[in-house]
Amino acid sequence: MSAAMKISRPIKKDTLLTVAGRDPAANHGIVNPPVYHVSTVLFPTMDEFLHRDSLPHIGTQYGRTGGPTQFAFEEAVTAMHEGHKSIAVPSGLAAINLAMFAFLEAGDHVLVADTVYGPTRGRVCDTNMKRAGVEVTYYDPLIGAGIAGLIRPETKVVYMESPGSHTFEMQDMPAIADAARKAGVLSMADNTWSSAYYCQPLKLGVDIVVEASTKYVVGHADAMLGTVTTATEEHFKEVKLRANGLGYHAAPDDCYLGLRGLRTLSVRMERHQKNGLRVAEWLKGRPEVSQVMYPALESDPGHAIWKRDHQGASSLFGVVLKGASMDQVAAMLDGMELFGMGASWGGFESLMIPTFPEKMRTANPWAADGPTVRLHIGLEDPDDVIADLEAGLRRIASA
Repeated sequence: MSAAMKISRPIKKDTLLTVAGRDPAANHGIVNPPVYHVSTVLFPTMDEFLHRDSLPHIGTQYGRTGGPTQFAFEEAVTAMHEGHKSIAVPSGLAAINLAMFAFLEAGDHVLVADTVYGPTRGRVCDTNMKRAGVEVTYYDPLIGAGIAGLIRPETKVVYMESPGSHTFEMQDMPAIADAARKAGVLSMADNTWSSAYYCQPLKLGVDIVVEASTKYVVGHADAMLGTVTTATEEHFKEVKLRANGLGYHAAPDDCYLGLRGLRTLSVRMERHQKNGLRVAEWLKGRPEVSQVMYPALESDPGHAIWKRDHQGASSLFGVVLKGASMDQVAAMLDGMELFGMGASWGGFESLMIPTFPEKMRTANPWAADGPTVRLHIGLEDPDDVIADLEAGLRRIASA
């Protein structure tokens, strides 16, 4: 039993982050759960060995089924999502693959938002699902309850990402989840953009949530980690069994880093949001910028849904550069001093990369009056970040 479970009164999420997954009494009084490196687990009697849980759902049986450090991290993530249980896996992409393969097989059909994370589309859907004989249809992320019109008898899953991590449209998750449930279809959502600190999709009616804990949960750009959180025991068993069968097991050292990151998630997310809004508002006024795609801005088309479903915003957003050539984009990016050029986000450092939504969108072809870049605003002083961006935008004009 965790320290959080021993508290006799309701607690708020900032407090939950400091206590969830901790059990000092079981660990010699140590505040943080130790790192248990686990492969072989010994049983004291043949009877206990033969009568261990027939499915790898409960307790420490073998390293692949998890150990105390992994269980502590999973418990904390579950508490944040107010879910049933979670499974930690080696990366966010592993979490997406796991959730899909737990409920899809040859002959099935899955509906996937047209704005999802690039590897979800290219590696999971267009490659792994295709090889497994699963048909994928990409749908307009703004479809809302209209998703019901795309559901077929063979449809088993509707997959969401709100906002999408390239063009940042907000999806009406409650309406889509409700339509899926009425049709007997499972709903899933990638919640990496907000983390469980700012959004709990299970409370919006979604059945299963995946997150790349690599991003905001770990928060220090030094570990790969993913989670799948379910609303029910039935769904948890399906996911856990498939995780064990696929050999998915999150390393205890990475789970420890995930727990470490959770303890400061609230203060980091608040700073990311503050910095992100400051920089996004500044970019809106620049003549080189055609559009800032950030739901936390009141001018954003998805702002009302964001405000309804989320308690805050991360600092990941997109920008359309007005009429710039790719040479001009390169001149901007190549000379950045504070912004690194890396494909991840969620760490303490600011990042910026070129994006190409026109190469991926199919349900709704992408049209913009210039190239797009994606920014993650880190924990630096925003005045310094803005100065770096201002110098970069000047290079566009001179390239």
